Order: sequence, then C-alpha cells, then structure tokens
Amino acid sequence: MRPEALLDLFAEAAAAVRAALGDLEGDDRRARTDRPGQYAIDLVADRAALEVLHRAPVQVVSEESGVSGGGDLVVVIDPVDGSSNAARHLPYWATSICALDREGALAALVVNQATGVVTTAVRGGGAFRDGRRVSASAITRVEDSFVALSTFPGRVLAWKQFRVLGSCALALCDVGAGVFDGYLDAASVHAPWDYLGGLLVCSEAGAVVRDATVRPLEIADPNARRHLVAAATPALLDELRPAAG
Repeated sequence: MRPEALLDLFAEAAAAVRAALGDLEGDDRRARTDRPGQYAIDLVADRAALEVLHRAPVQVVSEESGVSGGGDLVVVIDPVDGSSNAARHLPYWATSICALDREGALAALVVNQATGVVTTAVRGGGAFRDGRRVSASAITRVEDSFVALSTFPGRVLAWKQFRVLGSCALALCDVGAGVFDGYLDAASVHAPWDYLGGLLVCSEAGAVVRDATVRPLEIADPNARRHLVAAATPALLDELRPAAG
C-alpha cells in the first residue's frame, strides 16, 4: 500500500474509535477489565479499529489484542493512548497508528481524539498537523526548554517548565510540532505502539528520539519496552539524557 492510502486507512480507523467511544459516559467509560491497567474502553476502541484495519492486507500489532492479520506491512496501533485521560474526559488522549516496512517506520497518524487535531508523517515526506507542515523548535539549552515528562525523572534538571500529561504519542508529536522542546521517560516503560507514530513525526520534523540505552526503536515486537528521550535538537538531547537515569 502507498503511504497516502495508509493514511486514509488510519484516519478511517481513528474515526471508528471516536464513534465507538462517543456515547460512553460515567461508569461505562471508567470501567476496568481483569487485565491490570486496562479499561473496557480500550477493548471497545480496539474492536472498532481492527474492523477497519483488517480490510487491508497488513499484519496488525495492537496493545490490546496482540498480533493479527497478515501482509508485508506491519501496522502498530494503540487504540487509546492515555486511557486514564480518556476515561476521565481529560483532553489529552490519542489513537496512534504507524506502518512499518523492511526499512522501518513508513507512515503514521496520531489523532488527539478529544480535540480532533491530527498529526501525520510519511518517511521522507515531512510531518504535518491538520495539513500544515510542522517542525521542531531550535532550543539547545535545557535552561530554555519546555519539557514533557512521562513519570517523575531520575534527576531534575533546570528546565524552564515541565508538564506530565499522560500520553506518550501526543507528547512526541508535540515535540515534533514545536510545542514541547523535549520529552523523556524515567525507565523502560513504553512499547512500540506508544511511541512509533510520534517517533516518525519527530524524525520528519527535525527532532531526535533515542532509547536511553541505545536500543533500536523502529520495531514491532509487542514484548519490547523502551526508555525514551526526545528533543528538538541533538544538543538538547545530550542535556536531557541525565534526567532519564
């Protein structure tokens, strides 16, 4: 499939997720399953997204349902990235979808389902937010940086400001769009479905993303976990690394 067709497919899957969750409120929205950390809305969203994705000749790797389908392309999806935010109607949660081929990440779509803002990227084609090309900031010093955190860092640096917002996918996209200057985890906690979409956005927008222990990131292994550090510039990345522990 061409990247443009993949983005259309991803947009349709994301719209299906939004429609499936739209009428769920109160206890129905906050209900948990027997699996630790999983909400019932995660399963509702997964079913809606897979119904769309399985129409295409791709293998799907989902946080909620594992590996399904088959094809030369692998589509990695987190139907609801930021499930706790979604369960409580905090407007920072996403559906993140990324296709990989033999060369790595090929096309990605990350939509903030609470606001409708869509960020996309195609390898070699740039990154876009609601159709407008985006680029990372030019910040090089941690003292000037506005940083997103996943959890409390191993070491607090003298960043200008920080936020902990609860969605890896959206935070990475915001680094690529110049909203945040950097992002970091305190440990190896994020799986490919959390970060692949945002990784491609960052790469195409001029930002850099690394695993703190230099492990490969462009993978679809559902058992992999990575320790992320992202920054608008290589110089800022070097300054942020100590906070990752």
